Amino acid sequence: MTYRAKKFGHLKGLRDFSDRLLKSHLGLYEGYVKNTNHLALHLMNLVKLGKTGTMEYAELKRRFGWEFNGMRLHELYFENLTSQRVPLRKTSPLYDKLWKDFSNYGTWERGFMGVGGMRGIGWVVLTRDPASGRLFNIWLDEHDAGFLVGSTPLLVMDVFEHAYLQEFGMNRAAYVQAFMKAINWPVVEQRFEATGFPPNQAMAVRRRVS
Repeated sequence: MTYRAKKFGHLKGLRDFSDRLLKSHLGLYEGYVKNTNHLALHLMNLVKLGKTGTMEYAELKRRFGWEFNGMRLHELYFENLTSQRVPLRKTSPLYDKLWKDFSNYGTWERGFMGVGGMRGIGWVVLTRDPASGRLFNIWLDEHDAGFLVGSTPLLVMDVFEHAYLQEFGMNRAAYVQAFMKAINWPVVEQRFEATGFPPNQAMAVRRRVS
């Protein structure tokens, strides 16, 4: 199977993100797709040649996860952005779940943005543990360190410099705020509901809708 770079035409005109920045970022993503395909083919050839015991095979095998995750995380990131701001529905199962696991929506939001402000390069991910159903805001160092095994990414934010430096300079906090205003919540809700969370399950903690 050969992976193909996805098209993200819906990002055109994205608020606070110039087309120049997005073009550069999408070009980087396409590089991850290309490298994933190249490594998958090369690794298979090394297996066929009986070279699995070589340093080349070991290092490329480690590299494959980095390239593959770079490809997939960028796809999730671009998919959960929109130029048409759509807020999270207060009647949605995801909204209820955020209240249950984080005490209220504002606490979740502050926590997510707080992870985005941490020093380092990587990703911020709202993810769901399928065993307990619990939601977590996690930090991925680069592409592959810190992910909760078996969990499902729901909302993904890129905090490598290439995601914001061209547009926001060193003001990462401004980038994080711009990202929060551009979340495609219907996509995030669909990801959550696809995890099998019962849409009509009563919550032990109910939120007050103002």
